[in-house]
Amino acid sequence: MLINITPREYQKRIFETAKNNNTLVVLPTGLGKTLIALLLAMERIKKYPGSKVLFLAPTKPLVEQHYEYFKSHLSDLFADIQIFTGEVPAEKRKKIFQTAEIILSTPQCIANDLNHYLYDTKEVSLLIIDEAHRCLKNYDYTKVVEKFKNQSNHPHILGLTASPGSDPEIVKQICKHLDIKEIELRTRDSEDVKEYLQELDFKKIDVDFPKEFQEIRVLLKILYDSKIKQLLARNLLFGPINKITLLKTQTRLATQASPTNFNALVGMSLCAQAIKISHAIELLETQSLHGLNEYLNGLVQQSVDKKSKGVQTLVNSSEFQATLLSLKNLLKEKREHPKIEILSEIVKKEIEENEKAKIIVFMQFRDTAQAITNKLSENKSVRAAVFIGQAKKKGVGLSQKEQKQVIEKFKSGEINVLCATSIGEEGLDIPEVNAVIFYEPIASAIRKIQRAGRTARLAPGKLFILVTEDTKDVQNHYASGAREKKMHKTISNIKEEMKRDKNIKTLKDFR
Repeated sequence: MLINITPREYQKRIFETAKNNNTLVVLPTGLGKTLIALLLAMERIKKYPGSKVLFLAPTKPLVEQHYEYFKSHLSDLFADIQIFTGEVPAEKRKKIFQTAEIILSTPQCIANDLNHYLYDTKEVSLLIIDEAHRCLKNYDYTKVVEKFKNQSNHPHILGLTASPGSDPEIVKQICKHLDIKEIELRTRDSEDVKEYLQELDFKKIDVDFPKEFQEIRVLLKILYDSKIKQLLARNLLFGPINKITLLKTQTRLATQASPTNFNALVGMSLCAQAIKISHAIELLETQSLHGLNEYLNGLVQQSVDKKSKGVQTLVNSSEFQATLLSLKNLLKEKREHPKIEILSEIVKKEIEENEKAKIIVFMQFRDTAQAITNKLSENKSVRAAVFIGQAKKKGVGLSQKEQKQVIEKFKSGEINVLCATSIGEEGLDIPEVNAVIFYEPIASAIRKIQRAGRTARLAPGKLFILVTEDTKDVQNHYASGAREKKMHKTISNIKEEMKRDKNIKTLKDFR
């Protein structure tokens, strides 16, 4: 029944596990999670003739990608494969669901249909959850999973992810939601996977943090520390002092704020100001002067428009004004973050060595993506393009149609460098690349694994990570490495717990 593809040994082993138990498959990007899903879909339809398979992926492009994969590797005579998106009218989805045997959809679409009783999941014998690390809290995934577990005549679940994260409680939560009984973990170093992977040449590039940048940081830090001191003096801030704590404090104070609770109102304003300055410091340390300038001028405009008293206080401070002046002088001298020049040299060298090279540069912010694209485009041999998602509120960025067009141009070689934000990390059908460059390190193990997994699959690849010394970059670089190791240990421990629980149950049944 399979067409033009042969499962690898590790895929066969994982399939054998998944066949017998609800399984979470943790496999690096590019190592064939979708084929395991296809094998299991075939097995369930054979085992329960007339039953259905439901395959959920978090975005429409991912759903379409899996649909094309299933269609190209499965005989048309084996099963009726259908794709559900919001573009298919509800009544039509209801009709199609009755006859379809394999349905691929976003979780939102299925959750809405189930809530409106268009159909149920009684006949669904397999639920496949792609990017299973998202299956938390009240996300639509969990709504569909709960309905499926309660309704299906033959419930069976397969979760797929490149990384479920390093927090044991979160991994356990994912396993609980999906009723997971087995975990199959493979890394680049796993014995049965190694032979299918190419060599990955990793280089950490240390970048100096210029003295003039340090002077601006001192000004912003004085401003930041003054807000923190005021919050501490008002007994409003507790625990480690960072952006996450400030956001949580701001949320907590919002529930307490009232005309009679002046302390909470002032606290909210101080938190907002501290968060804004913290973001400015991050842009200065790790991104670009262009991005910092855009951000600070945005705050100036908010102050002019009298959007917030807190922003007015911030902008009118002597430290903020001195920052603007220093920044203006640096930009007048055409200075930029040294990472941009170093990145440009790396890209130039890679394309000189291989004129057909394809490169992905990952960065956190859209402004940085644009600044890097502009810089790289100064080199005639570089055909760079921004690859970002669409902001729902502002309606800016690339639509899904435009994203597809960019990917097609990248595949054909019309574009040879993608400057991508987080949208380039997860699942999208981006071709094998010769090099991946992290403009800044990220603390998340999940995102690091997904980014790095874009290269060294079918051919040797390179991974460059730019780390600005004496900045947040250093902390994030080592944090992601530690979290990746912790993730492997966490999964091994949870696997052992599952094994013990199974043995205890078997012993009880025997008695």
